Amino acid sequence: MHVAVQVIELLMMCTLYLVVSATLLSDSLWWTAVPRSACSLASFLFLLPCLLLRDLRPVSTLSMLCSLAHVFISLLVILYCLSAAHGWSLSSLSLAVEPGDFLVSVGIIIFSYTSQIFLPTLEGSMEHRGQFPAMLGRTHAAACIMKTTFSLLAVLTWGKETSEVITDNLPADLRPFVNLCLVAKALLSYPLPFYSAAQILQTCLLRGTAASASTHARGGPMAVSRPTLLVRGALLMTSYLLALLVPRFSLLMGLTGSVTGAAIALILPCVFHLRLHWRRLGARERLTDVAILSLGLICSASGLICSLKRLVEGL
Repeated sequence: MHVAVQVIELLMMCTLYLVVSATLLSDSLWWTAVPRSACSLASFLFLLPCLLLRDLRPVSTLSMLCSLAHVFISLLVILYCLSAAHGWSLSSLSLAVEPGDFLVSVGIIIFSYTSQIFLPTLEGSMEHRGQFPAMLGRTHAAACIMKTTFSLLAVLTWGKETSEVITDNLPADLRPFVNLCLVAKALLSYPLPFYSAAQILQTCLLRGTAASASTHARGGPMAVSRPTLLVRGALLMTSYLLALLVPRFSLLMGLTGSVTGAAIALILPCVFHLRLHWRRLGARERLTDVAILSLGLICSASGLICSLKRLVEGL
């Protein structure tokens, strides 16, 4: 079960990056009227070299470039919002919200913090594993502060006109450049979840002999084997086809967060904790686990229903 949840979560992340890159690329080339499907194909072709990844070294390099692009874009948007501070109004911070949109948003929030799927690999690669809890707490706190500040500044600047893609609110002369930077960020983000999902599938399907990306094939001692290429090709094609079917990336984020995100972050940890330590847990610990588990189930079910409903309406 945990393998299926991992693969689905990673596949949805890959699909999300394809949807984002295609949408932003189409918006950036508005004067040529390029359809989103053509932009999806361009992104798909750009990502074909991912089939030949042999280890985490190129993935880490691409992830570093992605982080630099993310910091640059965030600072650019924040500086623009601060430059418009003279027009801020607290009336734009309305608490009124449509219930269905709120439930989808809960899934999006859960999805944006589901780093658990990468944490075991990260902890195993650390030189000083004892520092893992401190690293985890500090990075999540920093992410929470950054995301809250970013969204708050955006709402103060654009109010009810705030788009689900914040950069769509930027001026016409600045938006194409920022969108192209976001396209680069999305494409650079794709290899990490793709490689992780491919490794899981290769281990499960190829059973050791061909599971490694580096095998003694015709191309040499470090060539990628044919079975590995088939698994990776199927994964890449699946994410591409899903990206063609999804009309809005926010709905995909909400759907993923409601299903696998809630399962990984809220449901499964409580289930495992109760199952493994039931006799050693006190009444307070059991009640806490049950409360979190119940919250996760409610968020998952309600978010799934609302996200699917809007996805069907958008098809």
